[in-house]
Amino acid sequence: MQKWPLIAAESSLADDREIMEEKMILAIDIGNTNIVLGIIDTKTEEIVFTSRISSDHTKTVDEYAVLIQDVLAIRHFALSSITGSIISSVVPNLSQTILSAVALLIGKEPIMVSNQIKTDLSITIDNPDQLGKDLIVNAVTALESYPTPIVIFDMGTATTVSVIDKQGNYAGGMIIPGVGLSLEALSNQASQLPHISLDAPPQIIGKNTTHCMQSGIIFGTAAMIDGIIDRIAADLGEMPTLLATGGLAGMIVKHCNHSIIYDDKLMLKGLLSLYRKNHLNQ
Repeated sequence: MQKWPLIAAESSLADDREIMEEKMILAIDIGNTNIVLGIIDTKTEEIVFTSRISSDHTKTVDEYAVLIQDVLAIRHFALSSITGSIISSVVPNLSQTILSAVALLIGKEPIMVSNQIKTDLSITIDNPDQLGKDLIVNAVTALESYPTPIVIFDMGTATTVSVIDKQGNYAGGMIIPGVGLSLEALSNQASQLPHISLDAPPQIIGKNTTHCMQSGIIFGTAAMIDGIIDRIAADLGEMPTLLATGGLAGMIVKHCNHSIIYDDKLMLKGLLSLYRKNHLNQ
């Protein structure tokens, strides 16, 4: 009977060692409005959890370090289990701050998505150096997961359209004012229009001001996306694989006539892929 506690203790120690050997990375997507944090198990590719915090240019390195640490703590996740990190940013003023905050937390400098890291992505636009890092990440994972040609709609502060041709080249795209940005501009610039929530109205023909605005934003954006798809498909000579991602994509694509795959983890999966391609070079 005396051996049972010992066996249990040994089993517990073995479990602890197994947990410590799991390789978890902290993947971070810095956007203009929000910063997405994701913990990813590199062995199983499971996204353990995600969290969103506000992009705040006034916060210091220490303040962001405390904020990220608090996010992990409320999810009962130990910093000691993080073995690496990778960051994508479209906000240059925040890039170094977040990088330094993460390095302070995990004791290792994160990989920063840039033109200097390995992506295996062929970019055929006029100036490849100008391609947004978020678009690179999305394209990398899309190519690994879906058949070409591919069109990706990323709906954040701006709605971006990325076109990957049949040969797997990043061929170009579009930049459109985002859903939230358009609604905010409408409310701010038209004195008699209120600030409203981004919800779909009960029908496309609005019967009051709020429903008219919601219809214009939701159904108008969906119709725009359908029209863009038709034009791009005509240019490519075939219907591409259609993907949507980003914080606002889920509420829009379900109103589109085309069948669009909503992949809200596209960015984090891409960051994992790029981490694997580059972490041995650190």
